[in-house]
Amino acid sequence: MKIGILGGGQLARMLALAGYPLGLGFVVLEPAADACAAPLAGHIQAAYDDPDALQQLAAKVELVTYEFESVPAAAVEQLGASLPVYPPANSLAMARDRSHEKNLFRELGIETAPFFEVHDLQTLRLAVEQIGFPAVLKTRTLGYDGKGQQVLRAGDDLQVAWETIGQAPAILEGLIGFEREVSLIAVRSVSGELAFYPLAENHHENGILRLSTCLHDDPMQARAENYAQRLLENLNHVGVLAIEFFQIGSHLLANEMAPRVHNSGHWTIEGAETSQFENHLRAILGLPLGGTAAVKHVAMINLIGELPDASAILGLKNTHLHLYGKAPRIERKIGHITVRETSEQALQERLLQLKNLI
Repeated sequence: MKIGILGGGQLARMLALAGYPLGLGFVVLEPAADACAAPLAGHIQAAYDDPDALQQLAAKVELVTYEFESVPAAAVEQLGASLPVYPPANSLAMARDRSHEKNLFRELGIETAPFFEVHDLQTLRLAVEQIGFPAVLKTRTLGYDGKGQQVLRAGDDLQVAWETIGQAPAILEGLIGFEREVSLIAVRSVSGELAFYPLAENHHENGILRLSTCLHDDPMQARAENYAQRLLENLNHVGVLAIEFFQIGSHLLANEMAPRVHNSGHWTIEGAETSQFENHLRAILGLPLGGTAAVKHVAMINLIGELPDASAILGLKNTHLHLYGKAPRIERKIGHITVRETSEQALQERLLQLKNLI
């Protein structure tokens, strides 16, 4: 069976790596000539919304998924007219637009930071009156890894922030002094079967995820799963759904969701009974979901901007190096490292060693 993937980056690459042992083949639709998934799949080089390219993809595969939520909705709609596309279009529509996403959280009783829709400078001023300082202005669409966001701390920041985000439709959120950020990788199959991975605690540098550590028996796990189940069932979602949360005391505030495999779940490749990539494929194919328990104490470090000394990394025990075949570039994710240890102390010691190497 062949599966089409909209997008040909590292997530598509890792989906293909997980799918080959299951006897699956892949075709990616990706405009970049140097797509890092291309060595593992057929590559249709074209824009995501190119009607001819979409028709060509549909003729080559039996099912379609996507690796990121910036895929145009029109592309999903065209493909969905002739073959199954998972996750469904409504999951994509909600995750693409921060306003739709936040309002869905609110409708389902999922806590969020205070937010206000912004259409122009006048509504931005009104939003600040409602929310106060500090706050963060975020474009409603196409923002990721800290892009399309501006922090506001005083009235003088408004004009500059509005111009910096390109005067695009946005939301203003209260800037939350959270204790930690955690994320949940959840999965729902076409049959409605659900599975949840342990929460991961995330740390960012310059707005880009740097470290995710798998948490064992975390007190927020049950609440995160409850929130995820509400979203999965409301959207009739099929596949992986990742949700990022801020924790403040006993409160768990949903920040955003991604209807796809997610960077904070890369630890699952070596660290869980079944990786998020394999479970996404199982879910969209209607196969039984695999176990999601962590097998040991695990963490994942993103490699950003430049390549490390591979020999030094691989010289450390219980350490796994994943390179994506992408040219180094400032703020670009070019690989990751997974560490799997028998105890929390050993894990932290190994992470300290890696910090000195990267």
